Amino acid sequence: MLSAELKAFYRVAQLGSITQAAKKLGLSQPTVTTQIRNLESKYAVELFYRGARRLTLSDEGVRLLPMVKALLQQEADIEFFLRNSGQGMGTLRIAATAPYYILDLVKAFRERLPQIEVSVDIGNSQQVLEALDEYRVDIAASSQLLEDPRLIRRVLGTDPLVLAVHRNHPLAKLEHVPLSALAGHCLLMREQGSTTRKLTEELLESAGVSFGPLLEIGSRESIREAVLRNIGISIIARQEVPHDPQLRVLTLENAPVIHEYLYCLKERKSARLPAAFLGLAQEMAPA
Repeated sequence: MLSAELKAFYRVAQLGSITQAAKKLGLSQPTVTTQIRNLESKYAVELFYRGARRLTLSDEGVRLLPMVKALLQQEADIEFFLRNSGQGMGTLRIAATAPYYILDLVKAFRERLPQIEVSVDIGNSQQVLEALDEYRVDIAASSQLLEDPRLIRRVLGTDPLVLAVHRNHPLAKLEHVPLSALAGHCLLMREQGSTTRKLTEELLESAGVSFGPLLEIGSRESIREAVLRNIGISIIARQEVPHDPQLRVLTLENAPVIHEYLYCLKERKSARLPAAFLGLAQEMAPA
């Protein structure tokens, strides 16, 4: 079977990089390299042109790509059909940017359908929406507003952005922080692809505020720990700030409200498990 080799080919073709493809596939870089080489040597075909920094598809690779995409789509459809066909059984796969809204729904879903397995992966907005688009999950919860005719969207909740600081930080004495007061301070931010980071950068840029050295940290939990150690300050959704006597939560000038959305592919909204979850979300939707 060529399934592993074709998946490797598809990811490398998408990303133009063995390294990035390996990360997406959860494999080592040598494994992906070997899979591509095995495919090319077995059929005596060159699928990629090797450049100094990036792989580009050969003419044969360009012709192969849509066939592989269709094959992987069919595989995803079969797997989805089987998961949703068993009476009383099945698995619902969810990706979310934060646990705060989605876990209430998961709890209610499990109480209603206790025999159903549920998996929840946490990532940034870009990651969870990619997982939905690539059929790796059935439902996505993201703070990114996406206008896509292939998707249905529900509002899960809203949350203001606030400033989280250590109680000994110079800004902690303020109740309401003007944006100008952030100038020069070390700002803790998520990685690229985070909606919170995008909103923060837009907010500060519109106010003409230049912050101090940026410290990029790849999870909200790590950012909270960094604030607790007084390493820096962070603009974060209110619900994401834990109750801790070492922290101060301050309102921020012109802070936007961040929304959390629930997404599902329209073509799959009527399937048994996604339909049950979406129906529950509708019942529990904020007034």
